[in-house]
Amino acid sequence: MQNSGRPRVEIVVPVRNEENDLGPNIRRLRAFLDDAFPFAAEVCIADNGSTDATWEIGCLLATELSGVRIVRIEQPGRGRALKQVWSSSQAEVLAYMDVDLSTNLNALLPLVAPLLAGHSDVAIGSRLARGSRVVRRPKREAISRGYNLLLRATLNTRFSDAQCGFKAIRRDVAVELLPLVQDTSWFFDTELLVLAERAGLRIHEVPVDWVDDLDSRVAIARTVVEDLRGIVRLVRDLGRGRIPLEPVRVAFGRPAIADPRTALAARVLRFAAVGVVSTLAYVLLYLALRHAVPAQFANVLALLITAIGNTALNRRVTFGVRGTENRGRHQLRGLVTFGIGWSLTAS
Repeated sequence: MQNSGRPRVEIVVPVRNEENDLGPNIRRLRAFLDDAFPFAAEVCIADNGSTDATWEIGCLLATELSGVRIVRIEQPGRGRALKQVWSSSQAEVLAYMDVDLSTNLNALLPLVAPLLAGHSDVAIGSRLARGSRVVRRPKREAISRGYNLLLRATLNTRFSDAQCGFKAIRRDVAVELLPLVQDTSWFFDTELLVLAERAGLRIHEVPVDWVDDLDSRVAIARTVVEDLRGIVRLVRDLGRGRIPLEPVRVAFGRPAIADPRTALAARVLRFAAVGVVSTLAYVLLYLALRHAVPAQFANVLALLITAIGNTALNRRVTFGVRGTENRGRHQLRGLVTFGIGWSLTAS
C-alpha cells in the first residue's frame, strides 16, 4: 500500500562509504514500506563522512524515490548521525537500521507498534532473544554474547542485545534522553539503552531473523576497546550521580513491578541490619562514655544518639524515605522506642 501524509515513523540508515549496497538496499526498504508497512514512513539516509560515491548515490535516490531524503554529517560516527537526525525529526517514532538490511524487514512492524501505541518507550531487535534466528560467524557470536554478559556484570543490564542495528524510540522520549548520551560512535546504542533502563523506561525486545553481512567493515578490535572505555565511563558517572536522569524518570519512568513477598523479605533484612548496626553503636558509645560519666547518664546518652540514628537509617535504608517530610513525626516515634529501651536498661 502507498503511505501518504506526515510520516509517523522515520527510519534512519547511517552510511559511510557504502556505494555498493546503498542503492539496491534503499530501494528494497522503500518498496517494503510502500507495499507491506501500514504506517506512513520516511527513510533518511545519514551520510556520515563518506569519501566515495555514497553521497552522490544517496542524492539520486532522494530525487528518484518518494519518501527518501538524505542528510550529510561531515564527521564519521553512527551515534553522531543518529543523534543529529533523531533530534530534528518530527515523526512520532524514530528508528534506525543498518544499510546491509541484515535484519529481516518483517520485524519492523513488531518493533515500532508498541511505541506508536504508547505501551513502550524504546524498542530493540534482539539476536539473542528466544525465537530469533541468526546466521553468523562463531567469532562474532562469541563476541556478542560475551559483550552482553559483560554489560550484565558491570551495569546490571536486563536487555539481551545491545548492539543489534535495529532499534526505535519514541520522539518525546528521545528529546529528553538524547542530550544525556555522550558517545558518538558504536557505543551509542549501549549508552542509550543503559540510560533508558536506569530512568525506568520500558524497553520492548523483538526476536529477529538476522543474517551476518560477510562484507562488514566494522573494526572489531577498535570497537571492543571503545566499548570497554564506554562501560568504564558509564559505571563511573552513574556511580557518582553525574548523569541527570531524574527528569526523564519523572516524565516517563515506570516503577518496576516487584513481587510483594520479595520486597517484604528485603525490607525485613534491611530493618534487621539497621538494628544490628544500632545495637553495636549503642554498646560502643556506652563503653566510651562510661569512663567519663556515671553509668546511668552514659546509658541515656548512648541510647538517645543511637535511637535518632536508627530512625534516620530506617527512614532512608529500610523504607526509602527521602527529604524532610514527616521526619519530626518519625523521630517522635523513635523516641518512644528510646523510652522503652531506657526503662529496661536503666532498671
